[in-house]
Formats: sequence, structure tokens, C-alpha cells
Amino acid sequence: MNGPSAASLGLAGCHDCGLVSRLSGHDGACPRCGAALHRRKPDSLGRAWALVIASYILYVPANLLPIMETSSLFGAQSDTILSGVVFLWRSGSRDLALIVFVASVVVPLSKLFALTWLLLAVRRRPLRQPLQSARLYRAIEVVGKWSMLDIYVVALLATVVKFQSLASITAAPGAVAFGAVVILTMLAAQAFDPRLIWDAAEVRDAPATADATPGAGPAAAITMDAR
Repeated sequence: MNGPSAASLGLAGCHDCGLVSRLSGHDGACPRCGAALHRRKPDSLGRAWALVIASYILYVPANLLPIMETSSLFGAQSDTILSGVVFLWRSGSRDLALIVFVASVVVPLSKLFALTWLLLAVRRRPLRQPLQSARLYRAIEVVGKWSMLDIYVVALLATVVKFQSLASITAAPGAVAFGAVVILTMLAAQAFDPRLIWDAAEVRDAPATADATPGAGPAAAITMDAR
């Protein structure tokens, strides 16, 4: 059984100073620092859905367009993410090829699928196994940083090659699309409010949820601190 949520008790925590306050409505102001208080992130699902859909759209050119263009005395060459993985595999650098493939293809796509699943899951009431959903959200935040590996590789190669005056390496349109996918998925994860997971699960535990007591003002402070 899950205990009652802070929202069901009419409480909200300040993101700036950590003070837990009682709200009479959905919004208010922190009585200690004056920051805006929300029981849940405003329009969390709508903003997260928009960012996830945009990420799916940009994921296609990110993998089809060249991510790196190389120019030298021997000619010019353009490489996509997958062609770079194939080149590394055929040249014998299979460990590096697997790392690039996982970090640049598997991780971003898995993150998109996981965010999509969470957005659909919070619509189902009651939500079963909310703890696993919360762990999935934390995993999304942890692995998201590894999605930028290809951008780091392009920047490193460009710096080393230009320093040695061997050739010229520049980022291609695919790198811009890939970077946009990474940024959009990070913003989607931030826009999603994980507390919605417990709101969806609270339907099963409605008998254990206490009634909220209305406060005297928009935000009446209580002797609690979320830090």
C-alpha cells in the first residue's frame, strides 16, 4: 500500500528553499522565499509529449544524414552514425564500435521508448507497479548523458586532426539533428513530473488517502522542510 501523497493532503514543496507549504488551490507562493509553488509541474504531460514527438521526428535525419565530413588531399568523405560504426567494426575496433552504437543508437531510442511508456502509463488508472516506473524514470536521467558521445567524438577528432594539419573535419547536418534529439529528450525528461506516477497509483490506495485540510491563505507554511 502506498501512503497518501503530498498533493492529496494539500501540500507542495518549494523547489528553491525546500519548505513544504499548504496550498488552498493548485498554485501559490512560498511564504519563505516567495518562489512560485505548484502541486504538479504545469502542463507536464503536454510539454513532455511535444518534446518526445519532436525527438522522434529528428531521430530519422540524425541517423540518415552525415554526422561528420572529412576533407583531405586524398578527397572528401561523409559518414553517418551507422557508417561510422560499420567502419570501426571492419577496421578491428569492435569494442569502440559497440560503444558508439550503444551510446548513439540504442540509448537515445531506448530513452524515447521509455519516456513514451511513462507518458502512456500515467494515463492508466490505477497504475500498477509504480515503483518500477519511478526507477525507470531515474534510469532515464542517469543514462541520458551518454547520448552525446558522438558529438564528443566529432569535436575531439576535429581538434586533433586540425592540430596535426592532416585534414579538415567538420560537423555535418546529422550532428545538429542528433544534438537536437539529445537536448529535446533531456528537456522531455525534465518536463515530465515523476509525481504523476504516484498520482496514477493512488487510485488503488484511495481508502488510505487522508482528506486535505484547506489552508487559510494561498500558501500557509507548516513546520516541515523537504530538504
